[in-house]
Parts: sequence; structure tokens; C-alpha cells
Amino acid sequence: MSLHVLDHPLIHENLAIIRDKHTTAGSFRSAVDTLTGLMAYPLTEQLPETQTTVLTPLMEAKVARIASPIVLVPILRAGLGMLAGMQQMIPEAAVGVLGMARNEKTLMPEVYYAKFPDKLSEAEVIVLDPMLATGGSAAEALTELKAMGAKHLRMACLVAAPEGVSKLTLEHPDVDIYTCALDSGLNAQGYILPGLGDAGDRLFGTEVVLQDEQHAK
Repeated sequence: MSLHVLDHPLIHENLAIIRDKHTTAGSFRSAVDTLTGLMAYPLTEQLPETQTTVLTPLMEAKVARIASPIVLVPILRAGLGMLAGMQQMIPEAAVGVLGMARNEKTLMPEVYYAKFPDKLSEAEVIVLDPMLATGGSAAEALTELKAMGAKHLRMACLVAAPEGVSKLTLEHPDVDIYTCALDSGLNAQGYILPGLGDAGDRLFGTEVVLQDEQHAK
């Protein structure tokens, strides 16, 4: 596994916007779209290509095309916020959906909904979740995708904590992680610090972010 912490002025600028508690829901969503679109470049940099030909208005031309289908898998609900930006850059990508919730008895994440395209084993799969905190949901999502046949997986998040990175490194050493920031860690409640608040609530306008609150999925 490799951890890729993306470093670019446009990433820094939009990351500052989503960290700011005064940012409106609309501006937050716009910045997330921009960040996710920028992430598409490094996420797809190593994709296999195939050589083919096309007809231009003037003559035949040799071109390179992505060799494998791409499947985007947002983890509900916050992962949906990263979908539009990625689709803007990869419009032909198929979309799978993975819903997860914590079992109140075991306190472990469980899958309550999963819908994926056919032939997942042939696809390059990009999992989308803005916050990688403890890593529990991400690890379970990757386990579920592998059980469904996925072989080529990448994890994309906006902000990660070292604890979540360590968990994925241990449980899924074959999966590369791409993030816009590696934060300092988690507080006693398991929330990322300094973080950006609850990504789902800020994307969908379902909760006011208070000064002393730090939320993460």
C-alpha cells in the first residue's frame, strides 16, 4: 500500500475553504467538487492503457485509451458529495453504491445496502469517502468489495487521520490511499483533528457546525 498526500496550491486553497466553519453549504459543495476533480488526476495516473486508432476529420490517428472500466463507489451518505467532481473528470465511469451503518450491539460497521455494476473483477474501482477517521467503515467497505470480486482498488478521501491509514495498511495492504490532507489524529470521541466538521452534514446542510465541535464519519 502507498499513501499519497496530494500537494498542490489548488488543493491547499480548496482544503482551506472546506475546513473553515463559516463556509456555506453551497461553497462547501463547490470546493469538494473541485478537490475531487483535482484528485482524479493522481488517482488515474497509473491506469493501464491500450493503443488504438480513431478517424479525425482529416485522417486516421493512433491514440491511447484507458484499458479497463472504471467504477466509482461512494460510501453513503457523505461519499455522494465526492461523486459529481469525479464524474466530471471520468464521465463514462460506472457507479456502485455502498451503504454502511454501525451495529448498535457490536459497534462495528455493517453493510445495509450494496449495488455494484457487473464484472467488478475487471474494473478499476475508486472508493469515495471524505473522511478517513478510525478506518472502520473504509476497511469494511473494501472487504465487501473484494468479496464481490473487486481486485483493483483505490481509496479516495479528503482528510485522513493516521489511525485510519494504519488500519487500512494492516487490513488492506494492497489498496493505495489518496488524500488531500493527513491530519494530526483523533480526539477521544474518534473525530479527526483539526478536521473539517461532519462532511455529510456540511454537504447536505443537516447540522450547524458549532465552534467546539469536531465531527467525522
